[in-house]
Parts: sequence; structure tokens; C-alpha cells
Amino acid sequence: MGRVTKLLVKSEVKMDNTSGGGQGDFTVTPWKVTGQVDYQKLIKKFGTQPIDTKLVERLFRDAGEENHAVRRGVYYSHRDLDIVLNEYEQGKKFFLYTGRGPSGPMHLGHIIQFYFTSWLQRRFNANVYIQLTDDEVFLSERSPSLETAGKWSYENALDIIAAGFDPDRTFIFRDTEYMGNVYKLALKVAKKINFSTAKAIFGFKGDSNIGFIFYPAVQVVPSLFERNRCLIPCAIDQDPFWRVQRDIAESLGFPKAAAIHSKFLPALTGITAKMSASAAETAIYLGDDEKMVRTKIMKNAFSGGQATVEEHRRLGGNTDVDVPFQWLYMFFEPSDKRVEQIRSDYSSGRMLSGEIKSILIDRVNGFLKEHRERRAKAEKDVDKFMKTGKLASRMMSTIYE
Repeated sequence: MGRVTKLLVKSEVKMDNTSGGGQGDFTVTPWKVTGQVDYQKLIKKFGTQPIDTKLVERLFRDAGEENHAVRRGVYYSHRDLDIVLNEYEQGKKFFLYTGRGPSGPMHLGHIIQFYFTSWLQRRFNANVYIQLTDDEVFLSERSPSLETAGKWSYENALDIIAAGFDPDRTFIFRDTEYMGNVYKLALKVAKKINFSTAKAIFGFKGDSNIGFIFYPAVQVVPSLFERNRCLIPCAIDQDPFWRVQRDIAESLGFPKAAAIHSKFLPALTGITAKMSASAAETAIYLGDDEKMVRTKIMKNAFSGGQATVEEHRRLGGNTDVDVPFQWLYMFFEPSDKRVEQIRSDYSSGRMLSGEIKSILIDRVNGFLKEHRERRAKAEKDVDKFMKTGKLASRMMSTIYE
């Protein structure tokens, strides 16, 4: 595991440089991410723990396989992941929970989390619960109609299934359809959370609608679907929900949820912004065709290269701010040898900005082609994940009190 240790330490330095070393103001909430995020400051602010090299090696040993996003520090923070592994090594199961706000089509920044969750399911044979929060989307500032949120729930479910989940160990549910099964449990959760706590954690104001204020109780509920411990893979902006869960879970007879947090896939336009569905030119959607992907990357991907070819050959490019390199590093180039060769060639000036963009275009288009093929096959399997599979059947017949 010496190579893992060496690469993780190196990646932490690079990603810290990428996040700007904490310079400038930034905001991270479950609904809004702005500015140049300092990930180390978030660890201190949220009270989480860094994923160190020993924990990485232990996770890989228990999983029986390495994961390059973990190895490179893309998943960098956690709550009680060590306890999850302690219990797993003692023969105790854990389950996984994640979700999606179905406000529109999914982009690459959305789907990466589901591929990682699918990897965890395969390696640990875990049940997965996936919440489609059409209620939260309707109540939020985004506020599409419930009918529109319902349409996108189905479309998003197809993309999620395409990430490779086991139909007998996965339950995908839409809140407005499933609430009757969990409403009593949601009420018990809600009664444990006072408004002062919710206001402090989520920033609710006088003009926040009361449905939105109640919503955090709904999001906590799936973490209580089993008496085993829940592990939640999520971007770091979602952590406030699990702070609430951890405050009340044991009083309801459930274990505190654990979490493993990722950094954000940056927007095409620069590492200081999270990819956002509201900025179509800075995001690549799962439905973008090859021509659109090429156009977006060539036109909009922020380059760490120099102003002229001559200067670039002499001075080289800066991979810390180069978006194509960061995308390759975080997700799209699993080979450590290859990604380090690209880093070396680009930093030395042997590789030009157009060349690294072309590499990324090929990787993204290859990924999207395979994803869309799996998505097409998923249409016949939707009911297995939402109604008729082993886990889904059990959940549809269960009333949680």
C-alpha cells in the first residue's frame, strides 16, 4: 500500500492548492455553494474528520479493491467511517443512503456520486436506499410544479439505475409517493428537532415556507430504515442534514449515521465554481451528444496553459487550475500512471492545452456512451428498483412507525 500512501499525500497538496488555500469568501449550504471552497476549513467548520492514509488502506482492504477517487483524496472527509469498518470487520452489516433532487436533467457532477455509491454496494454487498426528493424541490426556490418534479423523478431514476445498482438490494423511492409509509417516523424525527436548531444549521429565515422548514425531518428518515448503521456517501454540502440525524438518532433507538464526503466536480469555467445545472454552458449533461461535449469543453473549459504556444512550451501549464486535468484526476482517468504522465507532460509544456482537452473529450464521450447504453436497458428494470425487487417489495409493504 506504499503507492496509495504516496499518491494520497500528493493529491491532498494538489487539491488544497486547487481550492485556493482558503483565500476569499465562500458559502457552502445544502442548497447553495459559492466562492472558492477551502475544504480544510470545512472540516473544522463542520466538525468532521479527514480521511487519512490508514483509513484509506483499511477501506480498500475491507472492500477487496481500490477506488481511485478515494485514493486521490476526492473523498476526503468522514463521520465515523472508522466505526463502520470496525462493525463490518466484526460481521455487522451497514446500509447506504443517498438521493437526488429531481429538478431537471442530471449532469456529470450529479451522477459521479451514484457511481461511487454503486461501487460501495458491490464491494460490501450493502442495501441502498435512494430518495427522490420531489417535495424538497417543489418547496425550494427552484420550485417547479409537482408534476414536473414527478417527470424528472422518473428520468433521473433511469440515470441512477444506469450507475450499476443491484435491483434486489436497491430501493428508489419518490417522497410524495412513499410518504404514507414513513409519515409516522417523520413526525417522530420532526418532534426531536426544534426550530432554533433547524434555523442555526440550515439558515431558515422569516420568509422560509413552513413546508421547507419541515423538510429536513423527511431527509433524515431514510437513514433510519434499518437498525444497522447507515453510511451516507455525499458531497460535503449535504453534511448539515447528518449533523441533525446524529443529534437525535440514538434517542429514537437507531445508530448515528456515518458519512463519507466528496469534494465538488468544478464547473467547466473554473475550479472556483461547483458545476451547476442552472448554468448550462458550464455543465455537461448526461444527455449531451458527442458534438455538444466537444464544443463545451473546447469553448468553456478553463485552461492552466500559457497565452501562446511558445510560452507554454517554455513555462508549461498549471494543473492545479486546469479544469480538464482536474476532471481527469478526479474521475475520468482511473490509471494513476496515465494521469501522472499527463500531469508531467502538461506541466513541462510537452502537452498543449488543446491536447489535454482532447483527452478529456474522449474520456467523457466514452463514459457517456456507455452510460446511455445502460440507461436504455434500465427502462425495463424501473419497477424492480421501485416496486417489485426484493428490497423494494419489502419496503413497499412496510409502514415505519
